[in-house]
Amino acid sequence: RIDRAISAALLTGYVALKAGDRASLFAFAGRPQVASPTVTGARAFSALQRAAADIDYAPEESNYTLALTTLAAQLHHRSLIIVFTDFADPTSAELMLRSAGRLLDRHLVLFVVLRDAELTALAQKRPEEPGDVSRAVAASALLRERAIVIARLQRMGAHVLEAAHDEVGTRLV
Repeated sequence: RIDRAISAALLTGYVALKAGDRASLFAFAGRPQVASPTVTGARAFSALQRAAADIDYAPEESNYTLALTTLAAQLHHRSLIIVFTDFADPTSAELMLRSAGRLLDRHLVLFVVLRDAELTALAQKRPEEPGDVSRAVAASALLRERAIVIARLQRMGAHVLEAAHDEVGTRLV
């Protein structure tokens, strides 16, 4: 998932730089990990690539409050902020919603969510044994929670792009 998100972010950054816009990367988990400088021009794309090379999986839960507050403090102009995320549980989703609300006052925020094909398959699979029923119910509940978070983000004024892993980059651009 993280590799797909990084690839989509780099593709979007490249297109933005070619179009004359400015771009930077910001990555976080429990704390901010990467904060590249803002760059302009297609030649500066290598700086984004170097910054992206430092992004990696982290064993801790994402701290949206710290990360998005840190990001907001670094932004001095109205910006398009693209947040690649997943909604792991209702508590972290609630914290993310609160933090995003503060960004939406000044910035345009787009959340990119990778569609979870495995979860959808579990929810739609015809049960063949008793364990399949509990897996389908749990998967359906998780998909329902995800839909609620997406709807709340949209009501707050955020944009949401939900795409399959193999099409996220082109859909984002």
